Amino acid sequence: MIDPHFRRALTYLTPYWGRLTLVLVLSLVSTATSLLIPLLSQWLIDDAILGADPGALRLVVLSFVGTTVLGFVLNVWSGLRYTRVSADILFDMRLALYRHLQALSPRFYARTRFGDIMSRLNTDIGEIQRVAAEVVLAWVGNVLFLLGAVGMLAYLDMQLFLVGIALLPLSLWALVHYRRRLEGRVATLRDRSADIGSFLIETLQGVKLVVTSNAQPREVARFRERNARFIDALMAMQWTSYLSGGLPGAVLSGGSALVFLYGGLRVIDGTLTLGTLVAVMAYQMRLFGPVQALMGLYTSLATVRVSLRRVHEILDVAPEVVESATPVSLSAVRGEIQLDDVTFSFDRGAPVLEHVSVWVAPGECLAIVGPSGGGKSTVADLLLRLVDPDAGCVRLDGHDLRTLRLAELRTHVALVDQEPSVFHASVADNIRYGRPDASDSALEAAAHAAGLDAFIATLPDGFETTLGERGAAFSAGERQRVAVARALLADPTVLVLDEATAALDPQSERKVIDGYEAVMRGRTTILITHRASVASRADRVVVLDGARIVEEGTPADLLTRSGRFAELFAVDEDGSSDPPRSLTEAGHHLAAEAIPAAPTTGPSAAKISPSSETNSG
Repeated sequence: MIDPHFRRALTYLTPYWGRLTLVLVLSLVSTATSLLIPLLSQWLIDDAILGADPGALRLVVLSFVGTTVLGFVLNVWSGLRYTRVSADILFDMRLALYRHLQALSPRFYARTRFGDIMSRLNTDIGEIQRVAAEVVLAWVGNVLFLLGAVGMLAYLDMQLFLVGIALLPLSLWALVHYRRRLEGRVATLRDRSADIGSFLIETLQGVKLVVTSNAQPREVARFRERNARFIDALMAMQWTSYLSGGLPGAVLSGGSALVFLYGGLRVIDGTLTLGTLVAVMAYQMRLFGPVQALMGLYTSLATVRVSLRRVHEILDVAPEVVESATPVSLSAVRGEIQLDDVTFSFDRGAPVLEHVSVWVAPGECLAIVGPSGGGKSTVADLLLRLVDPDAGCVRLDGHDLRTLRLAELRTHVALVDQEPSVFHASVADNIRYGRPDASDSALEAAAHAAGLDAFIATLPDGFETTLGERGAAFSAGERQRVAVARALLADPTVLVLDEATAALDPQSERKVIDGYEAVMRGRTTILITHRASVASRADRVVVLDGARIVEEGTPADLLTRSGRFAELFAVDEDGSSDPPRSLTEAGHHLAAEAIPAAPTTGPSAAKISPSSETNSG
């Protein structure tokens, strides 16, 4: 019975049956030609040499040369074709895993180490590809040769054939016995390898903290510890691999020794011709290679089975967000947003949102404020349908998001994160990421609206300057403005800014706010923020605390109520201020330097004086 993991892998072969059949035919012809060579040795000795026939000698030599050349050509041809088709098959598998990872929700990435994911994408699928490309074709050829060689041995002399396979059952027992142990060893080795990968990713991404904390020796010690566990697993796997592959072959070599002894005695007593013994010995020696190869393949299949299981573990994670079978297509979007009695929780117990209801009018600018961990960023994920609510409904223009076409939803609703992603590409390519076909004038307008003009003017190649890996060569504020420009260039109907100016100084923040207000005038904007300077520019504010809405109104009205909103942006009497961390811990800096109000994007609203925070950008 085929292992279920291998049965699933076979589904990737279906589109390539035609190409695989050609490879199989070529391999079959190549194997048939190689089976003739040992038989030629019998004719060479018995007919040509002992029979003193020069014509037979020339014919045998020509047959040998022709068979060898033909076998070589067929071998190369089938090998190259199979390498190409196996690469295509394994790309399909890697692509399926990559697409599946794109469909998984933030909850999956919150509980799964990035190193584990990369280990499956690279190490496990790489191992599958290695075995598929290097071993499987050889397995086909070896099986065909083994069957042919067994047939020829039985044809030449049945008694010698039975002597040669006498020790085969013992060899197979050793193979099966150690193969079971090998799978466990390989799985442990992959886990230890993933541990090292996760450690390196985590510590190299946080290298600044490591260095400034003088933690280099401690992290080196942790690296040594993980590497020691990896080496222990590697040695255990390698020892078991030698036993599972080498011991069965050593047992089989005893069968060859018996053939030499028994066959030699029969030649001496005249019951077997010398040519037949030489042919049998040639087949027997060639038989040993395919059997060894098949035993090695059995070992390789054990490692591949572990890799397939690890890949299937991710493929078996059901996406939380699935597009409707009959999605609704929106011809036009007004930008009306509604959260209707929404409840949502992560895998950590209490809900982060509980019975939350919010309505946002088309063209309105709504600010969502509250303590860290209060569910504000979850609202952004819900609006982009990165996750679905556990209960309740999120609507756009009256349509449940679960009924809409995902691509259209994410065209009309754009998100800027607090820690936006940038790629190792030019500034222009990063801004154009959502609209690769955008014109240069549209690109420049988006950059201007995001306050990037002065920054781009300082770059050596302007818009063509490469940002570098994860934008590490640029400040957090510069990366945020690139992300804002990217969102504005996408020309969304609804713009969600999740702490999108958190890393900016007040002057840069003013430019960004003025820019997106001008671009989004008449369209809906959701501001998720801890900063009074941002919340003050909204038409209306919702305060989230304890997974629920505790206050709602215009910024000016909420300030006069002296409620949660006022507490969130309160200042000590001595004038000191700290970034707000909770609704009861923060500064009264609403009277600090005022920012001139830009035109609102929705109903008019009184403005509050902004924050005096001065985070660098």
